[in-house]
Amino acid sequence: MSANLVFIPFPVVSHLAAAVQAAKLLADRDERLSITVLVMKLPIDAKITSHIDNSKNFPINFVELPYDESNFLELMNQKGPVRDAVAKIMDGSRSTRIAGFVIDMFCTAMIDVAKELGVPTYVYFTCSPMSLRLMLHLQTLKDDLNHDFAEFEDSDFETTVPGYNNHDIDFLGLIRKFRETNGIMVNTFLEFEHEVIKSLCDDEKIPPVYPIGPMLQDGQQHTDRNEKKQEGIIKWLDVQPDSSVVFLCFGSTGCFGENQVKEIAVALERSGKRFLWSLKKPPPKEKLEFAGEGDRVAHLAIGGFVSHCGWNSILESLWCGVPIATWPLGAEQQANAFELVKEFGLAIEIKIYYKKDSDVVVGAETIENAIKQLMDLENEIRGKVRALKEKSRRAVMEGGSLYDFMKYFIDNVMNNIC
Repeated sequence: MSANLVFIPFPVVSHLAAAVQAAKLLADRDERLSITVLVMKLPIDAKITSHIDNSKNFPINFVELPYDESNFLELMNQKGPVRDAVAKIMDGSRSTRIAGFVIDMFCTAMIDVAKELGVPTYVYFTCSPMSLRLMLHLQTLKDDLNHDFAEFEDSDFETTVPGYNNHDIDFLGLIRKFRETNGIMVNTFLEFEHEVIKSLCDDEKIPPVYPIGPMLQDGQQHTDRNEKKQEGIIKWLDVQPDSSVVFLCFGSTGCFGENQVKEIAVALERSGKRFLWSLKKPPPKEKLEFAGEGDRVAHLAIGGFVSHCGWNSILESLWCGVPIATWPLGAEQQANAFELVKEFGLAIEIKIYYKKDSDVVVGAETIENAIKQLMDLENEIRGKVRALKEKSRRAVMEGGSLYDFMKYFIDNVMNNIC
């Protein structure tokens, strides 16, 4: 009898891509598993449709849920449509049993649906394990020791959602629900973050943690309108010397005001380095932007990456052996930057504590100095990152941490089937 895992990703393309990548790995690893992905589709995001279309060659069944025109954030609470979709799956096949839900970190409301249906729930945490460890610790401090984080100046830990400037979500409330699940998947590898993974695994108050990375998202889905531009970029990179270009990209929503853009431009000119800069205009108010950032880190010409420190960008950079200069813009990115610079010595600091909506303007001299350090071929950090590149490749091979923890996760899933 086969077992069906039902993935419930958050309805933005980056989270959908992460879920699909994990689903592909699981389906490829064990023929007993089949995968269904429930898609909370948004009419404003055609890239979700594009990503689904490009994944249909894999053994994954996509089920689109009826669109609810309520507030965007209410999509996380679509219990009724999810319940109906899963019930239909259960009624439609006697040879396949529901093995459990794999929910996005923002979709913890679906834990209640899983309990109603009598199936286990697993969380796919798409941010860094360090962020998970921090949030679990803060949640414990609040619940067990009655710490009130609102008393700290400019505190927004409970309300900040990665990628959004929204203050309607209780982040610690989401983390609290994680403890009700049967396991937590994180996108990292033991060879990189051994200490934080050990800390999570040793914590008897939380479910088992499975580091099943590095999982890199598939390439950006290009539209006809920008295809020629992308081809032009690649052609330009192809004629540059290896490790000679600094790449600047700040994620799908990362943008700066005019004064900051000028400082970056001056710094690049003074540095004398070749550069590729993904410069975005601020999106109109109320417009949701979730386009893939289309990093070019993998190209041999790229020798350094000035990054907002989104977790996917970090993993891609490490996989390619390209050192990072940190410039976080919000959410958990500050914790990621701190980890890279202070904990591991794997990155150059432009900024660690920075918010994109602040009035702070980072000066050209600071940026220029960081770029020169970043592109120094003799920099000690470059050697560390190259060594980690080799470890990341070994992690996905037989005997590596991804290979082993994927087996542990599948064993957990199969043992928990009711």
